[in-house]
Amino acid sequence: MTFKNTPIYLTLTIVCCLTTLFACVQKETITTVDGKTIKEAKLTSEIKKILETEDIPAISIAVINNNKVVYDQAFGVSNMETKSPVDGQSIFEAASLSKPIFAYFVMKMVEKGKIDLDKPLYEYLPHPGIAPESQEDAKLITARMVLAHQTGFPNHSDGQPIKLAFKPGTDFMYSGEAYQYLAAIIGMQNGVGWKADLNELFQKEVAEPLQMSHSTFVWDDYLAKHKVIGHDKDGKPTTSNPRPSSGDGTTFFAYSSLHSEASEYAKFIITMLKKDGLQEETFNEMLKEQTHFQNDNPLKQQIGQTGWGLGFAQKITEDYTMHMHTGNNHDFQAYAMFIPEKNYGLVVFTNSDKMIPFLTNLSEVLGPQF
Repeated sequence: MTFKNTPIYLTLTIVCCLTTLFACVQKETITTVDGKTIKEAKLTSEIKKILETEDIPAISIAVINNNKVVYDQAFGVSNMETKSPVDGQSIFEAASLSKPIFAYFVMKMVEKGKIDLDKPLYEYLPHPGIAPESQEDAKLITARMVLAHQTGFPNHSDGQPIKLAFKPGTDFMYSGEAYQYLAAIIGMQNGVGWKADLNELFQKEVAEPLQMSHSTFVWDDYLAKHKVIGHDKDGKPTTSNPRPSSGDGTTFFAYSSLHSEASEYAKFIITMLKKDGLQEETFNEMLKEQTHFQNDNPLKQQIGQTGWGLGFAQKITEDYTMHMHTGNNHDFQAYAMFIPEKNYGLVVFTNSDKMIPFLTNLSEVLGPQF
């Protein structure tokens, strides 16, 4: 094509049209983990097939290429009985995807001097529920150990005295209970407790800077209007109306009460990829292996995870390190991962217990996702 002897206004029109065309082509093409490309329409078609085949009520999904969201969609229905459709405003339970973003929040507090990553937590606040035989060892627990799941705490104590499974810092045991202990300390250090005021601090330090305007650890009017309905293993709605994931919705549960959707949570994943909002050395601490799994670790045997950083599990391959985390509130499941070497990321929320079948099928389309 030549622009010789073409009037200037026509030249500009042609250039603008070509620019728009090229932009549209770029937008419609997604790069997979293994370097292939797939058209947006093809990916949409494949996702719809997976939902139908696996009988999944709904998903919210975002794919990240080159540190930008290149695919963001919501499919399916909020309620399998009423068939009310989901949309871009639909909110899901993040479940344990609460933990990585809480870890980012904690590292903000570390940089502000509110808490030391390696100072024993009992010096801030002794845990009141430690069993007598574990009280001395519990004095060793630090924020670093909590975020890397090295405390020896059970996942949940269910109101029972906490007997440590091992000397803190010497082994791995996944624990939401330990995360909540750390949340109480963060709240105390900021003079806000561990309910709505702690969520307000989270909004100020994390959600607002990342423009995650509808992501929250406590219940609000937006959730009441836009949260979808969870479903049990038989595909039946677990409630007739949107409700908090636990309790009355006023408590900041660091391990599970975040509500969000894929495009908003993807902003956090992009922040991890771009290393925004924290110092370089802080991100390096978050992303390096803090806990190394032995060969007999169930997570290594079942999923291939090799260890844990500060907030995210890790899966190291010959070509890259996948940082990942699952979320499971049973009637809601969620998943997020990112690969810094490829500037790639994925976020998925669903209102069912069928995340693993979805990821297994999606990996056939986008390359290894899990």
